[in-house]
Amino acid sequence: MEQGALLDYLRARRGVLSRDTLLGMCLDVCEGMNYLENSNYLHRDLAARNCLVSQNIVKVADFGMARFVLDNDYTSSQGSKFPIRWSAPEVIRYGKYSSKSDVWSFGVLMWEVYSEGLLPYEKKNNMDVVNSLNRGQRLPKPELAPTDVHVLMTWCWKENPDDRPAFAQLLHQLSTLPND
Repeated sequence: MEQGALLDYLRARRGVLSRDTLLGMCLDVCEGMNYLENSNYLHRDLAARNCLVSQNIVKVADFGMARFVLDNDYTSSQGSKFPIRWSAPEVIRYGKYSSKSDVWSFGVLMWEVYSEGLLPYEKKNNMDVVNSLNRGQRLPKPELAPTDVHVLMTWCWKENPDDRPAFAQLLHQLSTLPND
């Protein structure tokens, strides 16, 4: 798509994009992930670097780690690599993927969008990230994120996957937020 990766797009336009535009980007990605969830696909690598931007829309891309599942759970084989900073605790601990681990990653993607492309946990190495997550720590509220958006992020980052929303719930919540 003509504008390239969402991550690069955000970084190149730091300080220029409106909150309404940022919300629209999150909605676009959530719509795509809702479609995948309804089609029984797990993305397993959702991040701003894996979404593409055209003139007025963001599309989920890079399906290299995607899997079709019938039972909504997928356990990866030992030795596979995964993106720690975007991964849910159950992925880090047990290699267990589900639509709810994609929801966790979506919360991190929203954080990336509202931080205009900053690296999650940018001052920490991967082991420090894991230790922080094990202590229940989460990413801080980005300056540009309205409180309602940050509440949705923290919902995505619930420790228990069953306590996280489905993408349909997130889509509904995001679509009812006021435009700034």
